[in-house]
Amino acid sequence: MTVASFAMAAVLTGVAMSAFMLLAALIERRTGNSGWIDVIWTVGLGATGFAGALLPFGAGPMSRRLLVAGLALAWALRLGLHIARRTSNITEDPRYAKLKRDWGSQAPRQMVRLLQMQALVSIPLALGIVLAAHNPAPLLGWQDLVGVCVFVAGLAGGAVADGQLRAFARLGTSGVCDRGLWRWSRHPNYFFECVLWCSYAIAAPGMSYPWGWLALLAPACITLLLTRISGIPPLEEHLLAKHGAAYRAYQNRTSALIPKPPKGATP
Repeated sequence: MTVASFAMAAVLTGVAMSAFMLLAALIERRTGNSGWIDVIWTVGLGATGFAGALLPFGAGPMSRRLLVAGLALAWALRLGLHIARRTSNITEDPRYAKLKRDWGSQAPRQMVRLLQMQALVSIPLALGIVLAAHNPAPLLGWQDLVGVCVFVAGLAGGAVADGQLRAFARLGTSGVCDRGLWRWSRHPNYFFECVLWCSYAIAAPGMSYPWGWLALLAPACITLLLTRISGIPPLEEHLLAKHGAAYRAYQNRTSALIPKPPKGATP
């Protein structure tokens, strides 16, 4: 991959994500349901990564490009369908709803601005997929095998965590879900999302492929987003307001992200 092709990949992924997030802003405005924002972001990032893996940005063999494109598609379908199912049963995502209340009459303009910033910080994620796809090394070296195993672990773990939360919600009981993976982590779905994005950073680097090391930005970016910006902080604020002391107790005994035995648990 040359400097020019890398720059072209960065520009095109940025343009694509900007367009998808503009679409997300329009759909949010039309429906009044901000939950569709994350659906569009997931589908948009998956589609951008899928296309970037297949376009001739580098010298990756077609077998590798098809494999990485398939991984991006699998991620987008799994997570996108999950969020779409959740969104169809709610009127608003509580995180975006609070922002809209805080913004007042400026909410439409501020929402567009926020989502364009979200598009910008999504570029390292899309490029992580592109860089993994265009590693010129032959397919199915040890890095590829490890990367695929990490991807599958992240995808499966996220699906299990989301399924457990849905099952808890179907019971109709009030309170905090602290069963299964949620007993060991307050956000196991976010943990496995971070694990999944590590797969591209594992498969991309190589001695003859210095660009591949930039794929390390993908897991770093998603971890920063989920733990410091748009994931855990606003969600925890919402859950504290909803559940009060019960959620505070849950916080005190349960790891925020990395699954660990809860404090005070008997061996």
